[in-house]
Amino acid sequence: MIIVAAATAAASWSAGSPPRAEAIEVRMPKLSTVAQVGQWSFFNNCAQYHGVEANGTDKGPLLIHKIYEPNHHGDTAFLLAIARGTRQHHWNFGDMVPQPKVRRMEAEAIIKFVREVQRANGIE
Repeated sequence: MIIVAAATAAASWSAGSPPRAEAIEVRMPKLSTVAQVGQWSFFNNCAQYHGVEANGTDKGPLLIHKIYEPNHHGDTAFLLAIARGTRQHHWNFGDMVPQPKVRRMEAEAIIKFVREVQRANGIE
C-alpha cells in the first residue's frame, strides 16, 4: 500500500504537476458586502469543487494557496477561467470547464470573496 502511494506521488511529481493539494483549515475574515455576495455565489457555483471556504476538495484545488496569489493568478485569470474554463496546469484535477451561468458581476464578487479570504490567510 505504501509503495503504491509512493509510486503515485513520484509519478505525479515527475510529470511536472504537484500532487493534489490537501484541504486546509481556513481563517474566515469579516467580509465586505461585495465579498458576502461573492461567498453566496461561490457556495452555489464553486464550492462543490473548490470547497466551501475555497479550501479544496477531492474534485478541485484549494484557492487559498500561494499559487493563486494576485501576482501569479491575477483577477483576469480568474475571470477567464470562469468564462472560458482552463486547462489543468498546477494540480491533477483535470481541466476546469467554463461556467456560463456565472455572469461577470457575479464572477467579480466571487473573486472579491476569494481575495479577502486569501488576505486573511496571509496570501497577498
